[in-house]
Amino acid sequence: MLTQSAAGKSGAWEDIDVAQASPAEAERLSLKTKLAFGIGSAAETIALFAVTSYALLFYNQVLGVNAAWVGLAISASLVFDGLTEPIVGSWSDRTKSKWGRRHPWMFAAPIPIALAFFAIFSPPASLGELGLAVWCGVTVSVLRQVMTFFHTPHLALGGELSPNYVERSKVMAYNSFFTWAGGAGMTYVALTFFFPKTEEFHNGLLNPEPWNEFAATMAVVVIAVLFASAWFTRDRIPYLPKPAADTPKFSPAEFFKDIGKALTNVNYVWLLAGYFFLSMMLGLREGLRIYTYSYYWEISSSDMRLFIIGSFLGYATAFAFAARMHGRFDKKATAIWSAVAYAVIPTIPIVLGQMGVLGPDTPGLLAILIAFATFAYAAVSVLQISIMSALADIADENELKYGVRQEGILYSTRALAAKLDQAIGTALAGFVIALIAFPDRAQPGQVAPEILNNLALWDGLLAAVPGLIAAWCYGRYRIDRQAYEVTREALAKRRAEAMTVAAQGTPPATGGVAVAPAE
Repeated sequence: MLTQSAAGKSGAWEDIDVAQASPAEAERLSLKTKLAFGIGSAAETIALFAVTSYALLFYNQVLGVNAAWVGLAISASLVFDGLTEPIVGSWSDRTKSKWGRRHPWMFAAPIPIALAFFAIFSPPASLGELGLAVWCGVTVSVLRQVMTFFHTPHLALGGELSPNYVERSKVMAYNSFFTWAGGAGMTYVALTFFFPKTEEFHNGLLNPEPWNEFAATMAVVVIAVLFASAWFTRDRIPYLPKPAADTPKFSPAEFFKDIGKALTNVNYVWLLAGYFFLSMMLGLREGLRIYTYSYYWEISSSDMRLFIIGSFLGYATAFAFAARMHGRFDKKATAIWSAVAYAVIPTIPIVLGQMGVLGPDTPGLLAILIAFATFAYAAVSVLQISIMSALADIADENELKYGVRQEGILYSTRALAAKLDQAIGTALAGFVIALIAFPDRAQPGQVAPEILNNLALWDGLLAAVPGLIAAWCYGRYRIDRQAYEVTREALAKRRAEAMTVAAQGTPPATGGVAVAPAE
């Protein structure tokens, strides 16, 4: 049977069995599919979180490179990578193959990602300080570039796996949980088996010896997990939207058209603005966190691994309740209050530290910090799930308006805004370390109190400001459950009309949407 193409403008038709296509079938996702999609996020996080958390410390405190140089190098990589995200997203949206739109990219990326990751933490020994800074910038940039080939299509895949309002949130809950699992698992393994506390190194991360072995081990894990995610989600390809035969190939002109369509959606613009400020906060806090733990609280690397308890409880809570919160309170309200919570909660123990209530010698300090971390991780996980799920709802709006699915471009331009701002946050973290005159190769307990107070000011109060601005931006977002239902009904009506006209063998006069065959 014939059905109209997604482009809907040229009257192109595709030979697929419309009678077999079932929206209910397409909405139902197995546990295997959700798990397979989720584990891809784990590998992404292993690579990217290791860079965000450890690269500044590794090059500054282990190799002795100026912190401002390292911050600039890492930030430059984020800018270059962010600029390629929308290109890959648009190209992915228009990819035509027997493997669908997303999977060809997902299968091509793992090996280059692993090689780039290994290179970051294994610089040539002959390089001087400037050479090491350049090596850091180049290798991190390469990693982020090749990670884009997996990350953007993978996120787009998650946005199109199901059209259901709450099921989308469940899919993104798996994405968020495995994002935690990758970062937490990598951190626990790193601090337990590669960088434990020793007599010579109170903070094992300052030990230069294990870094090569750590990089090689994580690179192998990344390859295995990324391939697994691509392989075990390939059975969903027949259900996924695909470009019609008359869809123009990727070109600069079509790319800018895609960007224009995305940015005309006011809801998308506000979501981007919120994510922009959120990423600034994340970049600053991620860059300063190891310094705060190591020098302000004087926590050993062996004890740092126990924060996995707080992160697990936080992400597990979000995994269990985020979709329910969306059903009860809607995605908008959930995003606003989780953004406020994540901006404020990490600030509280630092403020208590400045007041003298908490300090390195406080009994049970580690447990107290883990408790605060639990609530912070829960808030940021709920926020991430809300944003990722809302992007799929925006894709519905754009499909209704333009007759095409744009998950790739929507998720990629979100990533562009996030990475550009995270670049600012990461650069700011490096400049903060330089601004407060934090000493190179410093030892815990030997840093001047005024320097530690300035570190606390930046990691506490000042880092929260962008998060509160993000919450205000989310308040301008307008898609709720009722608006979603109206859009889905309009799309269903359009598809039904296209099927009716297709059954009569005559192309309809107005645009329609391609229907994927059932398995």
